[in-house]
Amino acid sequence: MTTRTGSGAPDFASATLPRHLARGAAGFGGLIAAFALLPFTGPLSLLLLPAGLLALRGCPLCWTIGLAQTLSRGRLRRDCEAGECRLRTGDGR
Repeated sequence: MTTRTGSGAPDFASATLPRHLARGAAGFGGLIAAFALLPFTGPLSLLLLPAGLLALRGCPLCWTIGLAQTLSRGRLRRDCEAGECRLRTGDGR
């Protein structure tokens, strides 16, 4: 589930970096395990695919974008005034 930032762009970030990395480990682990276990458990292992995608919030690229947003949260800020947007650091510089 994505939210919207103040600028209206989608927000894929997690509240904390450890939480985001845990979601990534669960998601990518589920996707990899689904195919790695296929020779041993047959099609039953494919049930891990939806769990992996759920942990990644839909796609690996969305998770990667969320990682970048989580890392930059509080450090970068976009201010738009009178049709002109600027990227500033979180401390106002």
